[in-house]
Amino acid sequence: MTASGCVTVHGELEVVPAATKSESAKALADFTTAYNAADKAYDPALDADRVTGSLGAINQAGLKARQKNNPGGNANHRPLELTDATYVIPKKAGWPRWFVADTDSNRDQDSEQDTRWLIVFLRSGPDAGWQAAYLSVVAPAEVPTFAKDGDGLARPVAADSSELSVAPEDLSTQYTEYLQKGEPDVFAPGVATTGWRDTRRNTRRAGFSYQYIDQPLDGGTFGPLGLETEDGGALVFFSSKHFEQQTAAKGLRPPVNADVQALLTGEVKTTLTKERVSSQLVYVPKKGAANGAEVIILNRLPGLTAAKGS
Repeated sequence: MTASGCVTVHGELEVVPAATKSESAKALADFTTAYNAADKAYDPALDADRVTGSLGAINQAGLKARQKNNPGGNANHRPLELTDATYVIPKKAGWPRWFVADTDSNRDQDSEQDTRWLIVFLRSGPDAGWQAAYLSVVAPAEVPTFAKDGDGLARPVAADSSELSVAPEDLSTQYTEYLQKGEPDVFAPGVATTGWRDTRRNTRRAGFSYQYIDQPLDGGTFGPLGLETEDGGALVFFSSKHFEQQTAAKGLRPPVNADVQALLTGEVKTTLTKERVSSQLVYVPKKGAANGAEVIILNRLPGLTAAKGS
């Protein structure tokens, strides 16, 4: 122990692989088993210890809503199967430790619309279990070639990296500011950027007004996680939070569907506010890249987590 109180226990100061391949495979299997049990029963308690971060917030709120609306469970349950898994494991010191499972799911058509499920597993400390923190669904061609070190392990990207066009720790703030103001304009045009802003501007309904608030979500298990790609850029997972407020004119009331009702607090009289958590998977080019500096959003996974009436 040093004067600063720093001590090497459980490898906190040693640069080591975040997980072994067998450990990674077990984490994926345990997650899949728990996910299927929770989905079949619509019981968030059955996979609460296997999810965290933005995926956990979305998963738990969704199960809570479905449980309230379907107390008998999921009559249409179809077990999730995750196969053909490869594990992208970085070498790092300290906690949290994490890795990415690149898998094929049975939720697509392999011959026509094949997708890969990229699941980030996070372990917050030496006594903690592996939990799924991020899920992104992308086309196989969108999965980049990752940079490897001399041991064949992935290279993690520091949250404050100055080698990229945008540091991972700034992505959530810059994305939510962009949605609010249209700047900083560092994101490539697409459904989750220019398209989403256009949708908001063009949302119209007689007798109703809409307001949107976007907030960064980047602390703790919601923090960004990135891996260096072979071209010097990075693949980064990050989170954000979004509010949609609908206000009705006198004599009208915002509509409330069953999923919203299940998560609702308060009484909807003239105003309904929906809260969503969202995770994004982005490709961030290296600073000064010849093919441009725009951040490309490859996938966005949003989920309703709360609703409030007034």
